[in-house]
Amino acid sequence: MTLGDITNAIGATLPPEHASVEITGVAGVSDAEPGNLTFCAHPRYVLPLRFSKASAVLVAPDFAEKVSAIPIKIDNPSAAFARVLELFAPEPDPVIPGIHPSAVIAETAVIHKSACIQACAVIEAGARVGRGSVIGAHAHLGRDSVVGEACVFYPHVSIRERCTIGNRVILHNGVVIGSDGFGYELIEGRRVKIPQTGIVQIDDDVEIGANTTVDRARFGKTWIQEGVKIDNLVQIGHNVTVGAHTVLCAQVGISGSTKVGHLVTMAGKAGVNGHIEVGDGATITAMAGVTKTVPPGEVLVGLPARPMKEYKENYFQLHNIHKLYARVKQLEAQLSAIQDS
Repeated sequence: MTLGDITNAIGATLPPEHASVEITGVAGVSDAEPGNLTFCAHPRYVLPLRFSKASAVLVAPDFAEKVSAIPIKIDNPSAAFARVLELFAPEPDPVIPGIHPSAVIAETAVIHKSACIQACAVIEAGARVGRGSVIGAHAHLGRDSVVGEACVFYPHVSIRERCTIGNRVILHNGVVIGSDGFGYELIEGRRVKIPQTGIVQIDDDVEIGANTTVDRARFGKTWIQEGVKIDNLVQIGHNVTVGAHTVLCAQVGISGSTKVGHLVTMAGKAGVNGHIEVGDGATITAMAGVTKTVPPGEVLVGLPARPMKEYKENYFQLHNIHKLYARVKQLEAQLSAIQDS
């Protein structure tokens, strides 16, 4: 593919003298070889870009560094690179509508004729699968569950009874939707299970990574709103609401009855207490422990989590405590010498 073909496809401009340059593939800055196209979306990659063997690079409009690769200036180089990846990606496996002979489908289940039900899937009574959806091998749809249109469920996905899934939802291998919430009461010295009678509702355009679990509500619903993106190995407790277009990274844990706002980012291994709120646009950094309600737009760090500015001030002071200790010891020695005299 030529650079001219690529820039036309992504809506970038290119000097005519470079239009015929051949591009044979795409790669990261450090891994690129001659003939590859790469991208630079952060200042930290400028130095390795100077030594990169790439033939061309997607950069921001204000990029002014001298590099050997041909710079292609475009808004949001990362998003543009994703479009280029699609140009070079192999064709996906075709989706063939129909039900595999080994699938087990209840008589009262309703499967759209354009849906694809793969080997050994189980679809229980009253469940519904919408137009063009793919239910992967060994997946399980519980009684009266609902799956919308153009969804893709990879192998071993489990949707428990009565849960509802919107349109264009992607669930990766091992996702469990609607497992019981973790609810027990201590009665006469014994843990007694509290019935979990609610559901999980997942809205349109949500993607959930492998082996993530979303618990059903004790009553009412656990709600994952439109456009939420969830990484692998995330735990979402009962009656949690996750606001639209929020991002939850690997190993995030959200305890029951917490409300997470819109456009929130929670980095890896962050943990959130139950029965609190995380405001719209907040950022919870990696391994932070959130114990109380978070205002909109706040950036929290540490355990217990605290605002970034406060954390930095405290960290600086703690980091220098050995100097304070030495100074106090010196002052004590001077005071002792004065008293002895």
